[in-house]
Amino acid sequence: MLERAGLALMHRMEPERAHGLALWALKAGLARGPGPVTSPRLRTDLAGMALPNPIGLAAGFDKNATAVGPLMRAGFGFLEVGAATPRPQPGNPRPRLFRLSEDLAAINRFGFNNDGMAAIAARLAAIAHEIPVGLNLGANKDSADRAEDFATVLGHCGPHVAFATVNVSSPNTERLRDLQGKSALRALLSGVMAANAGLAHPIPIFLKIAPDLSPAELQDIAEAAIDAGLSGIIATNTTLDRDGLKSPRAREKGGLSGQPLFARSTRVLARLSQLTAGAVPLIGVGGVASAEQAYAKIKAGASAVQLYTGLVYGGLSLAARIARDLDRLLARDGHETVAAAVGTDRKPWLQ
Repeated sequence: MLERAGLALMHRMEPERAHGLALWALKAGLARGPGPVTSPRLRTDLAGMALPNPIGLAAGFDKNATAVGPLMRAGFGFLEVGAATPRPQPGNPRPRLFRLSEDLAAINRFGFNNDGMAAIAARLAAIAHEIPVGLNLGANKDSADRAEDFATVLGHCGPHVAFATVNVSSPNTERLRDLQGKSALRALLSGVMAANAGLAHPIPIFLKIAPDLSPAELQDIAEAAIDAGLSGIIATNTTLDRDGLKSPRAREKGGLSGQPLFARSTRVLARLSQLTAGAVPLIGVGGVASAEQAYAKIKAGASAVQLYTGLVYGGLSLAARIARDLDRLLARDGHETVAAAVGTDRKPWLQ
């Protein structure tokens, strides 16, 4: 009841201000969670990381790692903060976040606004990590060598996180998605993996891709990920597609997230599952707002899932609710573990 009232109040605010208020409430201890939800069925191994459950927080919610402590107690099995760039940058001009309530969606064009790797690394180092916490790696907008930026952030922040994600799929930094091209991606990943090898304790490296890729581009990415020795692929980031939206905000520039992304991102996930044949773990993200949707992504090939926009409409308790309900769905279908359900029903998404 209180959470619903709080959501109604925040939905009357400008979206970015409401998001800032949510982070403030977390840091102030006004939104207390149940701690990680877990069970023998929910416990998941993701690239060697032990997760209490497979429900993760996607990058972008806590860009600057200012609320990691409270978020670790919100029911998630793992967190991803960032994106972090080598130098602080303000991002794109406001307004840059738009709530599409009619579509249970959002559009953002933040442009990697963050406090920079030094500040973010200091915050991550100052708190004990009760669950795996990872960092989304980004590049400065005005960088002369964006590929090098990813390796730089990893080298600086890698000792303080459990995993890192190479984000070449944000649509809000001009020409960033060009780094998903075959030769550019291989060169970028080579530099990142070299930086990872230079850490005292190398960590799992994931790649986050766009949902707007052709079958040939997905094939190239799958091959590049396997050849580079990546630990996983996150499918997917936001989309530039606007088909079927009802909101008057539908034509705002930026990346679309939320319910309209679910089918598109799950199709990409299923195709990647087919292409990689289990060689690379997959993390499904895009439109997850219920246990049924999380389960659908797992059955399409995801070992774990992430959410963000669903919290805008379902509240912070959503992660715990999804984890508990997913446990029941797994039990209903006779799966003793999440891993047993991975990829068991991807065919409908391949048609």
